[in-house]
Amino acid sequence: MKKSIIIFYALLLYALVQLISWGTLVVRLQPSRMTMIMGEGSVFLFLLGFGGYFLHQSLKREDKLREQQQNFLMSITHELKSPLAAIKLSIQTIVKRDLDKARQISLLNNSLKDIERLDDLVENMLLATKIENRSYTFPKEEFNFSELVYKITDRLQVHSCGNEQLINAHIQPNLQLMGDKFALSSVVTNLIENAVKYSSPCDEINVHLNKVDGHIQFSVIDKGPGISDAEKMLIFDKFYRVGNENVRKAKGTGLGLFIVKEVLQYHDADITVKDNQPHGSIFEVTFS
Repeated sequence: MKKSIIIFYALLLYALVQLISWGTLVVRLQPSRMTMIMGEGSVFLFLLGFGGYFLHQSLKREDKLREQQQNFLMSITHELKSPLAAIKLSIQTIVKRDLDKARQISLLNNSLKDIERLDDLVENMLLATKIENRSYTFPKEEFNFSELVYKITDRLQVHSCGNEQLINAHIQPNLQLMGDKFALSSVVTNLIENAVKYSSPCDEINVHLNKVDGHIQFSVIDKGPGISDAEKMLIFDKFYRVGNENVRKAKGTGLGLFIVKEVLQYHDADITVKDNQPHGSIFEVTFS
């Protein structure tokens, strides 16, 4: 990419030098045509600069997209290796050691959770691809959204702080929603997983689902580092993640919030990102 930019600017400089040289030569030979040459030269320089600016912006966007894709590949590798290593270790432990039934069940349950993580990752990638190439049809049905949110919240619950509950669910029961159950489950999963991912260990996360002024409202509140105002819209772009994959602590693919935005658009739902006080973020989804 750097080589392309250097070549582009070299050609731009060459064209400019040639324009000035030929213009100077013509003026010397025919001084009466100076006004015409100055006018046409100014137009040419304007068009050259205008085109150069947009070409430069295109090259920068391409460079940024390439960097995001590289980060995506690196993050996918990390996301796949972690649960696979955990599953392998659990199975090796069961095979090589004489464990009691309770310990075997515990290891198998942990492996099932890691398999669910892998399943979520694969489903995210497939759904993002289908949404982007417009091959996903979003089949709609009426279903119990409260039950869906409860099941996902319970599955993503993290029991790593003794007996403390990391995710607090405040769910109004029996809220019915007309929509694509599979796609909306990805919305709920991605928003809660993001909150867990960017929160410190044992930080409390609150999930709310209720009806406000006749509209179903779903929100996820965390106490993480928060999101700057400049990035509140960028975070919904495909592959967008802050920082470089080599130094970033939080895992992820940059697909989650892209999927959230696209799915909610198909359901005529709005999502807003607010600052939590004293720190953290609030993702609030309102269904019309």
